[in-house]
Amino acid sequence: MRKTRNRITKKRLLEEFKRAIKNKGLKFTPQRESIFKEIISTRGHFEIEDMVHKIRKKNIPVSRATVYRTLNIMKELGFVEEVIKINNKTIYEISVKEHHDHLICTSCGKIIEFHSEDIEEIQDKICSEHKFHPKFHRLEIFGLCDKCYKRSVRNNSKS
Repeated sequence: MRKTRNRITKKRLLEEFKRAIKNKGLKFTPQRESIFKEIISTRGHFEIEDMVHKIRKKNIPVSRATVYRTLNIMKELGFVEEVIKINNKTIYEISVKEHHDHLICTSCGKIIEFHSEDIEEIQDKICSEHKFHPKFHRLEIFGLCDKCYKRSVRNNSKS
């Protein structure tokens, strides 16, 4: 069930994306290349509108619709994945990282990545017991980060 990819260079990722786009019968345009490079260069999680603004700040000549379409293509081809929908926003991340799960603060939206071999082993055991053949999984735990928790405790003690 573990989804891993060896560390891949950005150049090799671009070549894979170009090949995948063409195999899908789509054109590999300079705009798609620019968007792909920006997204792949992003560290951590991102929201699509933030990506649109980042691209516009760099004066890359692409429309908002092209950014959205390219992101959807990248998602379809497995280069990007949806992490969570929160506060009417969809948060994405590059899917070429080692497998990990997420802790999501429901107050500030902070996303903490973690990996647990214990959880992976339990999932594998459960799948085996049920003769289930998983393709992928996502684990998201919602709650309060330490900062928001402490703030809520302070606010509740003042009441």
